[in-house]
Amino acid sequence: MKSVTFEDSLFEDCYFEDITSSNTFFKNCTFISTVFYNTDLFEYKFINSRVLNSTFLHNKEGCQLDFSDDNNAYMIYFVSFLGTLAVLPGNIVSALLMDKIGRLRMLGGHLGRVGLGDPPAQTRLSTF
Repeated sequence: MKSVTFEDSLFEDCYFEDITSSNTFFKNCTFISTVFYNTDLFEYKFINSRVLNSTFLHNKEGCQLDFSDDNNAYMIYFVSFLGTLAVLPGNIVSALLMDKIGRLRMLGGHLGRVGLGDPPAQTRLSTF
């Protein structure tokens, strides 16, 4: 069950087993002689509901992950695409420099800069 709201319903002699619900609520419902086994239906999901002669056995514990509403495949792939698109200009400039200067000279220049102890720009401390 996901994103279901039951209103003014009667559940009599029912058996709920292995239920994982997201955004499921029971409003003004009545449960008579009902068994809840291995569910995540906790007290806050029963709004103004009456539970009569019912049993809760082996309730699920801990944080139940909910992937139902927020994460759809389109957004996940779109964000990955934007991340790939963001590094594209740097890859193009790097390829052009490597073609112009050469792989070994670029590698040697980078190793020489690191060998001199010139820290990267983000770790330099500025003085005020």
